[in-house]
Amino acid sequence: MTSQTFPPIIRRKTRVIRLGDMLLGGGNPIRVQSMTNTDTRDVAASTAQITSLAQAGCEIIRLAVPDEDAARALKDITRASPIPTIADIHFDYRLALLALEAGVQGLRINPGNIGGKEKVAAVVAAARDHGAPIRIGVNSGSVEKHLLEKFGGPTPEAMVESALHHVGMLEDENFDQIKISLKSSSVPNTIAAYRLLSEKTDYPLHIGITEAGTPLRGAAKSGVGLGILLWMGLGDTLRVSLTGDPLPEMTVAWELLRSLGLRKRGPEIISCPTCGRTQIDLAGLAGAVEEKLRRVTASVTVAVMGCVVNGPGEAREADIGLAGGRDCAVIFRKGEVVRKVRGEANVLPEFLKELDLILMEWKN
Repeated sequence: MTSQTFPPIIRRKTRVIRLGDMLLGGGNPIRVQSMTNTDTRDVAASTAQITSLAQAGCEIIRLAVPDEDAARALKDITRASPIPTIADIHFDYRLALLALEAGVQGLRINPGNIGGKEKVAAVVAAARDHGAPIRIGVNSGSVEKHLLEKFGGPTPEAMVESALHHVGMLEDENFDQIKISLKSSSVPNTIAAYRLLSEKTDYPLHIGITEAGTPLRGAAKSGVGLGILLWMGLGDTLRVSLTGDPLPEMTVAWELLRSLGLRKRGPEIISCPTCGRTQIDLAGLAGAVEEKLRRVTASVTVAVMGCVVNGPGEAREADIGLAGGRDCAVIFRKGEVVRKVRGEANVLPEFLKELDLILMEWKN
């Protein structure tokens, strides 16, 4: 009986746009994005959150710009930001102009709600002068009334028609540095909308499930939706939208990319779910190891196992692994037994010593 493997993911070929020094689309790496939830007018708080997100793997950051004070604060925020900044603009085209003057590298707008043709043209001209791309963002909750009536609701077809209409407004100004997003809180509708859009245009796509929910539910919902889209080869940037602190978005996003073999960042931790055969505090061990590796960026595989059935095999396959049993554990490195540890109290300290050694090797 021959083994079968899935074919590799073939990413959809999109045109390339530039965001600061970063190239998006056209086979460039899928970039992880988030959005601050601080008051943009608070430069210190916004800068601190951006720095924390960047350390956790965020590569592009978006900030809400509700008024002129927020737009002017972007100058200091962008100067201090280690990653490209995008201004999120609604209702007032002048805020987009101020944000570009402040130095942001990109805009996220809905051309239909910032004014008429002349105001859109002014924003496009300023974006062109500053070398800033524009993301057309369509959410199911913001589809125009006439399209809701035409399609009977915020259907995928309605979202795509809305997006292409807005893209046309920019193309009429001979502007093509465009990225598009179509977000819905419905996973099936989001998938259908992106699939339909990808058949009609080759602009790069920003993917996400909007209003996905609280961390646990939102991670599950985003995992399904984004996982399917990525498997289909769709997506040039992505955001996992979770209610509350945006920092957990980074863990979910990078695990999604890692699980599909699209990108790697940081350690992969393999741990068993525990069952009646588990005879050590595996949850405590796995949690301590995860905390130890929180700031590590090396792509090391670490297994923390407490099962006599699968534990030794999984631990042996990892860069470094622990297979625990009653009052003892075996530590593996690169498939070889390093040592056996007696006494459950000694297991974690001894494993962390070996982990430190292997991390030092990765650094060197």
